[in-house]
Amino acid sequence: MKKLISIISVGICVLIAMHPVMAQNCCKKPTSMQVLAFNKAFKASHEAPLPLSYTPEKGGAMIRFPVAGGADGNAFYVPADESTDKVLLVFHEWWGLNDYIKREAENWQKLLGGKVAVYAVDLYDGKVGTTADEASKIMGGLDPKRGESIITGLLQKIGKNKKVATIGWCMGGSWSFIATILAHSEAAGCVMYYGFPEKDMSRIKPLNCDILYIRGEKDNFIKKSDVEEFEKKVQATGHKIATYSFDAVHAFANPSNPKYDAKSAEEAKKLALKFLQEKLSVQ
Repeated sequence: MKKLISIISVGICVLIAMHPVMAQNCCKKPTSMQVLAFNKAFKASHEAPLPLSYTPEKGGAMIRFPVAGGADGNAFYVPADESTDKVLLVFHEWWGLNDYIKREAENWQKLLGGKVAVYAVDLYDGKVGTTADEASKIMGGLDPKRGESIITGLLQKIGKNKKVATIGWCMGGSWSFIATILAHSEAAGCVMYYGFPEKDMSRIKPLNCDILYIRGEKDNFIKKSDVEEFEKKVQATGHKIATYSFDAVHAFANPSNPKYDAKSAEEAKKLALKFLQEKLSVQ
């Protein structure tokens, strides 16, 4: 029996060493995002972004800020045209903070009338994936605690007495929700494009704002039942969640997706814009 147990133990160790997520988190349960990062079908559904070299038009630039317990954090900052207490945090998809997301950050600053300061958060500490394999490894290796520390550091840099809204796609949709929780009473609104719905009620309970959730009916990775369960738990906090579905696949609105669904993405953007305008009191 002891010999059998030893063999099983060795086998488990080998499996852990072979799996990128488990190797980094051998004593922790991998998150849904980490597990999905190495899913073959998920990787295959993300074609490499088309080349883009973007020159900021609205004065956007990279900034650094202190992060507790680690290296400084990074973000692409697009200042408001005038002094403001309104902030939008933008969260990249699994590719990282590439030029597509920087362009998107500037676009949102324009859409919101230049009245909102926009920060595109770099959760990857400067890493950017250009192939599915690269993005898979970076996303799968993202330490949730490091991600939360980066967001907390940025919120501290931004300062108190702000109205903070968030928006993100796919992995960034999940982090949009996490950032909303970390913003506490200053959270103004959360937009989640096909993000992984949080299942733990203890992590949903501190919610302080309403949510707009956008999904594709043909999404093979975000279950409709999980979204519906998430809706119930959000409503239990006393806040509203509006869910809109489009006849589209996962990542249909991602700005760097070669199979970008322009029609559905434009309709979704109108919904997101109206939501953010209302929550940030920008008309």
